[in-house]
Amino acid sequence: MNDDFYMNLAINEAWKYQILTYPNPAVGCVILDKNGKILSIEAHKQAGKAHAEVNAVKKALQVLNPNLIFPKEDDKIYEFIIKHHNNLLKNSKAYVTLEPCSHYGKTPPCANLLKEIGISEVVIGYEDKSDLAKGGANLLKEANINVKFGILKDRCFELLEPFLMWQRGNFSFLKLGMSINGVVSGGIITNLDSRKMVHKLREKIDLLVIGGNTVRVDRPTLDTRLINNGKNPDIFIYSKKQNFDKSIPLFGVENRKVTISNDIKLIKNYKLCMFEGGENLLNNLPNFVSHILIFSSTSFMNRKAINADVKIQKLFSFDMKDNFYIWYKIKS
Repeated sequence: MNDDFYMNLAINEAWKYQILTYPNPAVGCVILDKNGKILSIEAHKQAGKAHAEVNAVKKALQVLNPNLIFPKEDDKIYEFIIKHHNNLLKNSKAYVTLEPCSHYGKTPPCANLLKEIGISEVVIGYEDKSDLAKGGANLLKEANINVKFGILKDRCFELLEPFLMWQRGNFSFLKLGMSINGVVSGGIITNLDSRKMVHKLREKIDLLVIGGNTVRVDRPTLDTRLINNGKNPDIFIYSKKQNFDKSIPLFGVENRKVTISNDIKLIKNYKLCMFEGGENLLNNLPNFVSHILIFSSTSFMNRKAINADVKIQKLFSFDMKDNFYIWYKIKS
């Protein structure tokens, strides 16, 4: 197996948590033992929680020593590893989609962790150019650790791009639920696991955007009830008409701001926005919406399929029992 193979594993693992790590980037990490055996494939899963490297090192140590009892609190795992790694990972190798951080923030620096466990080589997909976090590779090199850059750099950039966009001001994407033959309307299409994932995304975003006609016809709630009532997103209803029936459930959700406007540019004042809708929205997306996330059932439905003219590039797909989802980038 070559470097591309292992980096690809790290990239695919990280894509599973795209958006869920907001405002942090999605990052993946693979650890090999000194003989080249895969010990762990892990990712950063939530802002404020352990980074990908910490999760991967933890898993690798558990494989090598199942008797290690790690603390349950994420903020204690780093120091536990420093004290109890017992050189089990000496001369091991790490693949990381993004340069390991070198600063103390909500979590300690991952570059230092890799140095302390005696790792011999770190293969990095994409260089961290941020003023705060860059410098991890230099820290590793100063400890005589071999560092290699640029493995699957383009794929690592695709993974990182949503983070870079919301850091610059705005990342907006469209979410669609679709049958295998392209039906996007007429009731529930995807399974419970897919709908739970959508609710997880809703909990993370700054703003949920929906068309006025969809609100009037579907009378949605657009909340996060499927994940034990997480934070409900603020709503932007894109509509020329300002009058809506306020008994529509979305208006009754507590601690929510609902904006009704035909000025689509207002959305760019928010860092992370998810559009929800169907054929009409897909065919009239503003040019700053750069990605599409499609949740698809594996069932055919006897209803009219979507009719659209949008060029897209597939980035990542993931199976969810009898459903799957695919991230696409819209091509200009």
